[in-house]
Amino acid sequence: MLEKIRKIKEIARVFGEMRHLLPALNFKMPSHEEAISVGSAFEDAVAAHPDRTMLFFEGREWTYSEFNQWVNRFARVLQARGVTRGDSVALLMENRAEFILSLLATLKLGASCALINNSLTGTGLVHCVQAAGAKHIIVGDERTSVIEASREALALSDFGAYLWCSDSGTSTCPDWCVDLKAEMADQRVENIPITREITAGEVAFYIYTSGTTGLPKAAIMLHRKALAASTVLGRLGFRVKPSDRLYLCLPIYHITGLGPGLLAFILSGGSVFLRRQFSASKFWSEVQQFKTNSFIYVGELCRYLNQQPEHPQEKNNPLEKMLGNGLRPDVWDAFKTRFEVARICEIYGSSEGNVSFANFFNKDKTIGATFAKVALVAYDQENDEILRNEEGHCTEVPAGTPGLLLGEITSDYAFDGYTNKDATGKKVVHDVLKAGDQWFDTGDLIREIDVGFAFGIRHFQFVDRTGDTFRWRSENVSTNEVAEVLNQHPQVHLSNVYGVEVPGCEGKAGMVALAVDSPDTFDMTGFSRLVDAELPVYARPLFIRLQASLETTGTFKLVKTELRAQSFHLDQVGQDAIYVRPPKAESYQRLDDNFYQSLCSGTAGY
Repeated sequence: MLEKIRKIKEIARVFGEMRHLLPALNFKMPSHEEAISVGSAFEDAVAAHPDRTMLFFEGREWTYSEFNQWVNRFARVLQARGVTRGDSVALLMENRAEFILSLLATLKLGASCALINNSLTGTGLVHCVQAAGAKHIIVGDERTSVIEASREALALSDFGAYLWCSDSGTSTCPDWCVDLKAEMADQRVENIPITREITAGEVAFYIYTSGTTGLPKAAIMLHRKALAASTVLGRLGFRVKPSDRLYLCLPIYHITGLGPGLLAFILSGGSVFLRRQFSASKFWSEVQQFKTNSFIYVGELCRYLNQQPEHPQEKNNPLEKMLGNGLRPDVWDAFKTRFEVARICEIYGSSEGNVSFANFFNKDKTIGATFAKVALVAYDQENDEILRNEEGHCTEVPAGTPGLLLGEITSDYAFDGYTNKDATGKKVVHDVLKAGDQWFDTGDLIREIDVGFAFGIRHFQFVDRTGDTFRWRSENVSTNEVAEVLNQHPQVHLSNVYGVEVPGCEGKAGMVALAVDSPDTFDMTGFSRLVDAELPVYARPLFIRLQASLETTGTFKLVKTELRAQSFHLDQVGQDAIYVRPPKAESYQRLDDNFYQSLCSGTAGY
């Protein structure tokens, strides 16, 4: 009887959820020619909510009207310094108010924003700027030294190419930069006419993805897709109202922080509390102080919060709803119960992909459903390839079985691709279910699951990534890209990079097997310096395995399956030396039994 009552209550609850789904279904994707953009949508929000607080940041706050005037002055400075419609402008800055200022000002002029991961340096940074064809770089004071070190390689020679934005410190603008904020005072505050001419088919952003090979690829995001990501997910997931307040600590250069986070709120009249980076110790006090009822997350943040001792302000907190990705099933229930969060909308998608999922019925432990046509097809993980039948088509897997997720490419669910044409072609799979069809390859394994009553709408759960990419610290890491850097070390003959699970951590940590002549005389200090100089923090291997040679297949592909299985387990690696980089350590050290036990128990501090 109790089970029957529970099912009836669940059916009634899902019917209640359906009423929120209907407004999202009414969203019509703008045509490429329609005169609508992120900039014009922001101006509409300003007109509707001029006196409502838009942004809180480090003791300052702005209404919509105040921030829009700031943006307009900033845009006119950019315009005077040569930024025009159709240009690409790279943006390298920490999460701060000026990041949003720079982004909106650039978009209002009809230029596109290349959102650079602010942990990149050297070759990776130069590649990302050049991949977007950027003519200008807006750099925050806090990242000036990184740009200065790469100026020769960037080769942006015209004065006005480097645009500098001060931070809260006392630094002065370098003589090779333009001080943007210093030139704002005399600029007019009214909207710029060209903003209303920008069409939905123009490029809004370049957002970078590691992909499965090589350096980061610049995924093209048109205004129409940016508006869809913010509007649909805002309505389905957060159900944003002007009275809502978002706690935003994810990097805005990522699609999750940008689209369903920042844009969903500021295009709907909501308020945003912005933080440079996440702090578990300050989270609940800030949630209470700024009365944020919404939180955009990645699963790792939820795990950090769940591991913290009880905070006096976590009880009776105002947090009602969350949206994000990567929340592990084993963390989900504990987090929801402990912090009394009513709604968790797990989503799935990518910057470049044509398919996204959302848990709009508020079910547990699922990425939800999608409106796109998708197929889960049989995939050979050992050989990293899609399986095909005698007719040359793919085979869909049954419910409950992990399969490679493909999204059919149509006019409504287009794949806009990357700036690199070859990279674009590699993500398209042909003749999947019938001759001539085209599908986007997500590179992810997904399974269909039973979530109970959901009007017959299929629900899914993320399983793992395929091939040569793994996820660590909420970032996708390309094993080939990391290997190319590590192979530069003079004592390394060849490196084989792969991801391994670390108890208590989301994703997989980087591990590398190195083929070296003499493990006993390997220069670990020099290797550490190379890693730190050339790789962002999230891509640096946590573990090193020294070997005399690396196993390959008959076609000379590096074998990873056994290495992944053996991981860093001391009882499975034979005589190979295993090194580890403990938290906050400057170099690698030999893995001993004591630290190995802390790794296995999830208490190593990662």
